[in-house]
Amino acid sequence: MSKTPEAVSLLGKPLYADAVAEGDALAKLEHNLQQAEAEYRAEPDNVEKLIWYGRNLGWLWRFCEAIAVYTAGIERFPEEAMLYRHRGHRYISTRQFAEAAADLEQAARLKDDSFDIWYHLGLARWLLGDFEAARAAYEECYRVTEGDELLVAITDWLYLTLRRLGRDEEAEKLLAPIHPQMDIKENVHYYMRLLMYKGLKTEAELQEARRLGALENVTIGYGVGCWHLVNGRTDQAFRYFQEIVEQPMWAAFGYIAAEAELARHKGA
Repeated sequence: MSKTPEAVSLLGKPLYADAVAEGDALAKLEHNLQQAEAEYRAEPDNVEKLIWYGRNLGWLWRFCEAIAVYTAGIERFPEEAMLYRHRGHRYISTRQFAEAAADLEQAARLKDDSFDIWYHLGLARWLLGDFEAARAAYEECYRVTEGDELLVAITDWLYLTLRRLGRDEEAEKLLAPIHPQMDIKENVHYYMRLLMYKGLKTEAELQEARRLGALENVTIGYGVGCWHLVNGRTDQAFRYFQEIVEQPMWAAFGYIAAEAELARHKGA
């Protein structure tokens, strides 16, 4: 185990990078990082190389180092929106949600047509429990969305946000473009959640899909938990959230969001 945690959870648990991968998968990630760092060192004024170096650190869950790389980049290139976007992402990973929101707001001021920026800003605000501000960001994200892959991701978060705000009719209208014949390759977890919200998949089917892997477990589980929560089934919701934070995938958005739900509930 690493001696220094990358972060401390909202529930007081130290979070280490050890769960990221093992064996050949870990060796590949480490090789990719070495290559990305070498390319950045060879071209230190290349912002894309700097971002790629930081992203490779992030894929090894070395989030604090990634933040330091982006911070150095921002000091040199303060008008580069994507540096704020990527540092904001890693502030989310390390549970620094206010700092994440501030970075992502700056990114949006510099570049207001980026799906990634608005998407992560909405998440940062969601994690802070500011659902009205999250709605505003997610609606901007929806405005610049292109293609079904991104559509299912943003529709899921915006739907749940509207439901949290009691705007149920608006939320239901969002589901109209979602149908069983969509060709979704990457954001399958969000797609399955949306089909469940529409009544086209059952909770049992999503539970079965959770068994496919650690990320599926967390991502699908959080959506099912939120579905119970917005429908007034609080006990079922928090059973899902508690189960999620007992998994090792602490860097996944679903895990972080479940942790935030539990922390808010405990504080209340």
